[in-house]
Amino acid sequence: MKNDMDKTLIVIPTYNEIENIEEIVTAVLSQSELVHLLIIDDNSPDGTGNRVKSLFSKYNSSVSRLHIIERKKKLGLGTAYLTGFSFGLEHGYEFIIEMDADFSHNPDDIIKLYQECSKEDVDMVVGSRYCKGVNVVNWPIGRVLLSYFASVYVRFITGLNIMDTTAGFVCYRRRALELLLSDKNRIEFIGYAFQIEMKFNATKCGLRIVEIPIIFTDRTKGKSKMSGSIFKEAIYAVIKLKVLSWFRKYPKLPAQPLS
Repeated sequence: MKNDMDKTLIVIPTYNEIENIEEIVTAVLSQSELVHLLIIDDNSPDGTGNRVKSLFSKYNSSVSRLHIIERKKKLGLGTAYLTGFSFGLEHGYEFIIEMDADFSHNPDDIIKLYQECSKEDVDMVVGSRYCKGVNVVNWPIGRVLLSYFASVYVRFITGLNIMDTTAGFVCYRRRALELLLSDKNRIEFIGYAFQIEMKFNATKCGLRIVEIPIIFTDRTKGKSKMSGSIFKEAIYAVIKLKVLSWFRKYPKLPAQPLS
């Protein structure tokens, strides 16, 4: 089944991931010859970008499967993903998956996300920590509770019918990203709240979203980028999203012809 798939782009933002980067590149690109990988590196002082480029000769001999976009400074998680999504659309990928570099998202789940998203009526698949219990490994209980109840809060304010509203392991079908990134439906947030906004806008646009369970494992190498200020941003962003939605008109996918 690993080769029974469309050409798929994985987008991974990085900042100081030298301890993980070679292993994550290998693990992602071993999933299928039709899986390609784009690293968005924000000028990591530890040399993450150079390490990625050192792997080009291994993965880009006949077909370029490993790509990198190097930015001059840290510009936010959301803008990194938007840059990656735009690259994917420009280069003709039908499915684009976002994930982390630190193995908190298991590369072996890439195929599961793809298979679910490739179903005709599905536009977006969320790899969910919370759709079947709490599937988090190696987090302290305080962080688990903070993350879980953050999603409860988001659902309460926005009305989203998604258990893991802040999930960062997501597969998008091309038509979904084209709609979400259209000028009529601009993305407001560039930090942690970006993940919530994409799901909220997708729901408002009438896209079909599916959650599938994954096991989320906390990083064992490198340093987490999570902070209290990131959670604060998300708290206020959710309210802003809801208020803005009262005054916005969300585009919809064109009606599919009857067969």
